[in-house]
Amino acid sequence: MSTADGMAALKLEMPPRVPRTEYSVEIHHDLIHAVTGIDPRVWEAGEGPGNWEELEGHFAKFDGTNPWHELYRIWDYGFQWSTDIGNEPVGKYHTDMGHAVYTEDGSDFTEIGTCPFPTVEDALAFDPFESLEHPDHATMVKFFSDAYAKNTERCPVGVTMTGIYPTMISGLIAMFGWEMLLESAGTDSDRFGKLANRYGEVMQLYFNALAECDAPVVMVHDDMVWTAGPFMHPGWYREFVFPNFKKYFEPIKESGKILCFTSDGNYTEFLPDLVECGVDCFVFEPMVDMKSFAERYGQTHAFIGNVDTRVLLSNNKEAIRGEVQRCMDIGKDCPGFFLCVGNHIPPNTPVEAALYYNECYMELRDR
Repeated sequence: MSTADGMAALKLEMPPRVPRTEYSVEIHHDLIHAVTGIDPRVWEAGEGPGNWEELEGHFAKFDGTNPWHELYRIWDYGFQWSTDIGNEPVGKYHTDMGHAVYTEDGSDFTEIGTCPFPTVEDALAFDPFESLEHPDHATMVKFFSDAYAKNTERCPVGVTMTGIYPTMISGLIAMFGWEMLLESAGTDSDRFGKLANRYGEVMQLYFNALAECDAPVVMVHDDMVWTAGPFMHPGWYREFVFPNFKKYFEPIKESGKILCFTSDGNYTEFLPDLVECGVDCFVFEPMVDMKSFAERYGQTHAFIGNVDTRVLLSNNKEAIRGEVQRCMDIGKDCPGFFLCVGNHIPPNTPVEAALYYNECYMELRDR
């Protein structure tokens, strides 16, 4: 079964077939319809939910009528990516950067909002530890345990988890937005690093609770780089980011949980640092050099990726097969490898391309 294969891979036990996961397929309604024969837009007598948040309460049954359950079953998911702490820790100190269109109907579009820090000096003078709310430990342990239980009900196929999204850089982005973050860090990188440390003191409270929750697998997310790589000097990360990561992760490692890490973009340069911090499983977009990672860490760490969605968007069968073969050639001999389209299968992906991609995976997955 896919769940068993997924857990075996995370434990580096080399399942007999390469497991897989995918992202964003849940909102590609035409693809779900093609895979399952159930149109999620007319699910439940024409009253099916229109977006993921509205699915609350619809996941109890696994009887062949739920299009999402059927998707996970037919496509044989071995892993269900999720985090349950988003931008809540920054509270009112949140910069609204707006949102581009991603969903089919464009309902997720929002205009750019405002930054609560008018000047660079206002940003650099901010003390996250003094200003942000400190969560109650027992309350947060229960929150993570309840979230894990809910995710398991929602996704009955594949290894489920809970986790934290705004670990460090993502939290700073949420507070300051890109423009104020870059201007402040560029004005005084040391002072900005000390501010990051104070944010880290708040986030440590969340990680302490995460370590005590019921989930055996946890996801840690931090968008620390851009497509081309780091946007700050690598030395800054090693002085202010990774020491915090190591402290964050220590209670999780002591608890025996499997710790997974995700960053968008190309974080190849920091893979040794993250291994040193204690990450067990890495989630890769196509920009990461998965081949070099597999050569160095493929027998000791799990990893997920990194088919490029741009190949699926080309709708070229030869290119799609070649991309799946590339990833399989890298990962198939590694016990913890999962195949995945690393930068999502968005709703504008041609249905026939996604179906052919899945066909290639099914054909090539057996070891």
